[in-house]
Amino acid sequence: MSFSENHYLSQDGLKLYYREYGSGESACPIICLSGLTRSSLDFHDVAERYSKERKVYALDYRGRGKSDYDKDYKNYNPQVYLGDIFAFFTQKNIEKALFVGTSLGGLLTMAMAGLAKNFIAGAVLNDVGPEVDSAGSSRILDYVGKDARFATLEAAAAKQKEIYGGAYPDMPDADWIGQAKTTFVYDDAAKNYRLNYDLALGKALAEQINSSEQVDLWPFFKALADVPTLAIRGALSDVLSAAVFERMKTENPNLQTLVLNNRGHVPLLNEPEALAVLDDFIARVR
Repeated sequence: MSFSENHYLSQDGLKLYYREYGSGESACPIICLSGLTRSSLDFHDVAERYSKERKVYALDYRGRGKSDYDKDYKNYNPQVYLGDIFAFFTQKNIEKALFVGTSLGGLLTMAMAGLAKNFIAGAVLNDVGPEVDSAGSSRILDYVGKDARFATLEAAAAKQKEIYGGAYPDMPDADWIGQAKTTFVYDDAAKNYRLNYDLALGKALAEQINSSEQVDLWPFFKALADVPTLAIRGALSDVLSAAVFERMKTENPNLQTLVLNNRGHVPLLNEPEALAVLDDFIARVR
């Protein structure tokens, strides 16, 4: 394998999984933070590409992938995730890193900038900003936590294409099989493929979205003003609106931006246009 599989301990004793790629230390490491229901699997190709001269770490949040599930669903919240990330930095003795955050991972990156900017050497915000469009949040709330199961990966891929095809209109069928492999895991007991996260996440998300206590993330985003930051938007995104993306440019004149056609939420970061920009941006963050 091109990576090692490891665990670290959260402050409340959960074993949390991460992948470690590369061994070089001529540049700061990259920390890959996935979307809400996603895992380290999403970053395999990105991690291999950029691990030639620096280490790349891809983390599974609690309740996702190969990390422990939390017995208390209320701990599936951004404040706890941030605590887990801080624990990772402490245990790995990382002083500064380049954050690549997709969706929730980008929200956590912005929060880190507001709370502990000293850890951030640079940031890539993949289809996420300080405001989440209501259309996207409603769509996400509708599917998170639903127990979808399939007899085969091919059946799972077909359903994924049916549901999310609008976000990837030009993606070939073979790539949908790849998406199924990063979304579902085989359940030995049930003899079928299940979603690769704790379904209790749906209950946690519903309570957070419906809470009257919403955090204004614009001040956190503005904290990135003097940090090299690349913001990527899928032109078809229902999570990061064009209006919010434009405001992000206004609030941070130093922000580097990229819009990817034929992509909704979220770009996969394997698009040729994305890789060309990422190659240049990441090379400049030491």
